[in-house]
Amino acid sequence: MQPTDSDDGVLKFPILIGDIGGTNARFAILLDSYAEPKEFPTVQTADFPNIDDAIQSAILDRTSIQPRSALLAVAGPVESDEIELTNCNWVVRPKGMASGLGLEDIVVLNDFEAQALSVVALGEDQMEKIGGTAAEDGASRVILGPGTGLGVAGLIHACHRWIPVPGEGGHMDIGPRTPRDFEVFPHLERIEGRLSGEQLLCGRGLVNIYRAVAMADGKTAGLATPAEITGAGLEKSDPIAVEALSMFVACLGRTAGDLALVFMSRGGVYLTGGIAQKIVPALKSGAFRAAFEDKAPHSDLLRAMPAYVITNPRGAVAGLAAYARTPARFGVSTHGRRWKSG
Repeated sequence: MQPTDSDDGVLKFPILIGDIGGTNARFAILLDSYAEPKEFPTVQTADFPNIDDAIQSAILDRTSIQPRSALLAVAGPVESDEIELTNCNWVVRPKGMASGLGLEDIVVLNDFEAQALSVVALGEDQMEKIGGTAAEDGASRVILGPGTGLGVAGLIHACHRWIPVPGEGGHMDIGPRTPRDFEVFPHLERIEGRLSGEQLLCGRGLVNIYRAVAMADGKTAGLATPAEITGAGLEKSDPIAVEALSMFVACLGRTAGDLALVFMSRGGVYLTGGIAQKIVPALKSGAFRAAFEDKAPHSDLLRAMPAYVITNPRGAVAGLAAYARTPARFGVSTHGRRWKSG
């Protein structure tokens, strides 16, 4: 099996679909272009030494269906025959996976390409709207996902196709905006002196904000995990958690607004991932939209742009399935990211 320049996107059914994040891996099998994906329970990446063992144990050992192809989205850059995940110790080796799991064709995409594809695969009944007017058909979109890390992608429509634009936007610099920010930000943990979006807008980023708020006020940080801080913030049982969650939401709105300007996303900004789904009440409280729209001289433009939380936790799987069914609908390049036998 060698990397191929074949870029038609057509895969042979049945197709194994995988959405591999830093913490969770979600799998399904698509029997044909008309079938709904046959889904399997979500697995924790920490429970398996590698992706091949996870697929064998959690999928292939539990079904009589033998996939011929695989379409995988992974949280990391796809640049070689050994694909390292950014926030997980798994390494995807398509050549070994093909021989070990009996696959003829493997395509590996970035995880936020899959999230971008989901935006046009899911209906509005699988989203929660947060302000703005109606999304314009065919207009650009932005996908932003605070989770184990901070994922960012764009989605543009050109030449009758939806084209995902992946990148590492989660590592853009982020700075203070309000007087309170200037009090708290000096206490935030940095990486080599830098304060990027991912140092605030993900699970560990929420913990980082919580600790910084406590230090700014000379108080003790009594909570340790994102779930504890989120829960206490929503329940208003811990004043430090309440402020940390509010600052998280404001910084998320600010970053989402910046990206909306970059992509001129009149088609909407879409928040995905477990954190966004858990904090919908906080996102609808007003702080997100206020920060999102605080973009003078373009505040009127931002006020019209809608934002959504994708509430389907398997949205990326739906996006991959949509691409697998009708690849011609999407402008996804598989150059250097496809391995075929023969």
